Amino acid sequence: MADAPIHPREVFGLRGHEAAETAFEEARTRGRLHHAWLLTGPEGVGKATFAYRAARRLLGAPANPAFGVLGASPDHPVSRQITARSHPDLLTLERIGEDGKPRKAIPVDEARKLSDFFAKSPAAAPHRVAIIDAADDLNVNAANAVLKTLEEPPPRGVILLISHSPGGLLPTIRSRCRRLAFQPLAEESVTAFVEQHASVNAEDAIRLARMSKGAPGKALSLAAAGAVTMDDAAKEILMGLPTLDEGLALSLADRFRGGEGQAQFNLLFERLAERVHAHAMRLAAEGYGGLDRWAAAWETLQRLPREVEAVNLDRADAFFTALTDLRAAARA
Repeated sequence: MADAPIHPREVFGLRGHEAAETAFEEARTRGRLHHAWLLTGPEGVGKATFAYRAARRLLGAPANPAFGVLGASPDHPVSRQITARSHPDLLTLERIGEDGKPRKAIPVDEARKLSDFFAKSPAAAPHRVAIIDAADDLNVNAANAVLKTLEEPPPRGVILLISHSPGGLLPTIRSRCRRLAFQPLAEESVTAFVEQHASVNAEDAIRLARMSKGAPGKALSLAAAGAVTMDDAAKEILMGLPTLDEGLALSLADRFRGGEGQAQFNLLFERLAERVHAHAMRLAAEGYGGLDRWAAAWETLQRLPREVEAVNLDRADAFFTALTDLRAAARA
């Protein structure tokens, strides 16, 4: 398994998003800094890294061109405080709890901290900054608490909201933010990034870049989760259809146990769904008409992970249900 990806607060380089950085820096230097910025784009494309780079600049770290448009030196006191999560003028809201475990949502109690945080003047910096990573993770009450702060813009306060699916946010939140869009990067750029930051070979770096669809952060997360191994397993399952390798299936089902099992389950289903979709597209291009069963199998692969997590279904049973649909599709 590859090295665990580092947190965006510890990343000091960012490539491919110079236009967004330039737009933000020009607004800051011209005194036209909006109080809320909505950073949109695929998960893992660099939005959180941008947010921490912007925060360093807003909190007083001087520009260091060696690290890009919004770059700052890792050795500057502001950078060190942010990395250590000790800067008094920076507040972050995340789905990861204080115990390091992910929660289902960012709760309202944390979102209400924004009001108290921005009620105070900056303690040691030109601004007070809040990063919400991600706004998609706010529950209904938390989203309304954030909206209340957005409706009453804090003096010398800036909120950076990260969103992978902005269409799901409250329209009133979107309307009160200036949006910066982050596009997927070229496969070559992501591959180079993975080779630099993960302990994988060149071939696996290319595969991870393709799996990530242009999102370098997601590529690192996939590497750390063992996505290449799961992709190999998905390929082996599909190539063997309609026959089922019982030994492989049982060994995979065993991975779904315990606290880490849900992540492994989701990852295998993601790789299976991706490969089934590609297979169906090839069949359609060749004029093959019997795609209904493959469409049904793909829908099962999309649906079951949500249902398993929502109502605590047995993961192994769900896996074998999906395999039944895949075998039926291969026989059609």
